[in-house]
Amino acid sequence: MTRSWPRVAIVDETMREGMQIESADIPIDDKVRLLDALSLTGLQTIVVGSFVSPKWVPQMTEIDKLLEKFEPRPGVTYTALALNQRGVQRRAEFSPPLTLPSGRERHITRVHLCDIFVQRNTNRTRDNEISAWPQIVERAVAESATEASIGLNAAWGSNWVGEFSLDERMELLGRQYELWREAGIKVTRLWLGDPMSWNVPPTVAEQVEAAVRTWPDIDTVHLHLHNARGLAMTSAYAAMEVLSADRQLVLDSAVVGLGGCPYCGNGRATGMIPTEDLVHLLESLGITTGVDLERLVEVGALAEEIIGRRLESHVTHAGPRPGPDQLYPMDLPLVETLDDALHFRPGHPMPGGSRPWPAPIESFQRPNPSATGSNPPATRAQRTP
Repeated sequence: MTRSWPRVAIVDETMREGMQIESADIPIDDKVRLLDALSLTGLQTIVVGSFVSPKWVPQMTEIDKLLEKFEPRPGVTYTALALNQRGVQRRAEFSPPLTLPSGRERHITRVHLCDIFVQRNTNRTRDNEISAWPQIVERAVAESATEASIGLNAAWGSNWVGEFSLDERMELLGRQYELWREAGIKVTRLWLGDPMSWNVPPTVAEQVEAAVRTWPDIDTVHLHLHNARGLAMTSAYAAMEVLSADRQLVLDSAVVGLGGCPYCGNGRATGMIPTEDLVHLLESLGITTGVDLERLVEVGALAEEIIGRRLESHVTHAGPRPGPDQLYPMDLPLVETLDDALHFRPGHPMPGGSRPWPAPIESFQRPNPSATGSNPPATRAQRTP
C-alpha cells in the first residue's frame, strides 16, 4: 500500500551545530572547502554558523571571514544563528548572502523546560525567557505579523532534572499559544528542540500528534533532535508517521552526525542525525529530497578528513543501497575492514581479499553480470557507466 507522508525539509547544521563543538583551530580555508562542498549537494537550507561571543564559542570567531570567502550557490538558502541584539546586527551585515528570519520564523516565543540547562547555556533562567514573551508578541503586532511560532527546548528531558511529561510541555506551549491568540496572530508553526538527547520515538510522536490535534492551524513542525542515545532518526520517523500529507516536517541534521553542546554534559557525544543517513531514509521511502547522495557522502568523507577522526554516519561508511548501476560485483572479494568497505565510493580500490568459492559466481538473478561488473575492476569509478 502506498503511504502518504508529510512534506519533509532538511536544514543542514554542519557548519553551525557541527563546527561549534569541534576544535577552534580548524583552518578557515578548510571550513570554506566544507561549506562550498555542501552547497553543491542540492541541500536547500544550510546554517553557516552563529554570531556569538568568541570568548565562549571561539569556533565561531571567524564567521565573518567564512561568509566573505565562500561561494554562495543559487537556490540555496543560507542562514545563521544570532542570540542577542549585537549578533542580530552583525548577521544583518551579511544579508545577502544570508537570508534573515522573517514571518513566523522571526516571530517566535520559546522556552527551555530545564531551568538549569538554560542557565548553563545562555546565562538566563526559564523565568527570564517567559518574561520576554510579551515583548516578542508586541513587536510582532507592531510589524503587522499574521503568523507566529511557539517552541520548547530541552523538550523531552534534562540530564540535571530528568524526564518532562506531555502535560508539562502542553502547559508551556498553551501559555504561548494564548498570548498569540489574544494578539490576533495565528500560530502555524511548532519548534521542538532536544539538546540533551532525551527523545524516544513514542514520546516524540505523542507530542507532535497532541500539538497538531490541539492547535490544528499548526501546519509545520520543526524538530532539532540530538542523537547521543542513538534514537534521533527513529524519533524523526515517528513524527513523520503521525503527520498528515498537508503538513510539513522540518528536520535538522549534520553530515556524519557532527554536533554537540558543551553545556549539556555529553559534548561531542550528542551529535545530530547524519544528513546523508536522513537523505537515504527519505529517498528510500519515496520522498524526493533533491539531494545528490553520492556528493553528500563525499562531503561526509571531507568532514572526517578535516576533523581528523571517523564519525557516526552509516551511509558515509557503508554506502547507500546500491542502485541498478551500482550493484556489487558477484565476485567481490571478502570485505572485513572499514577501509575495504569503502569500495562503493568513486576512486576507491576494490578490496584485495580472498574468494573462497571455487569458481566465478553465476546466478539467474544476474543474467547480465557485465552490466554492473562480474569481475571487479580496479575502482568503482571505472565500473560505473
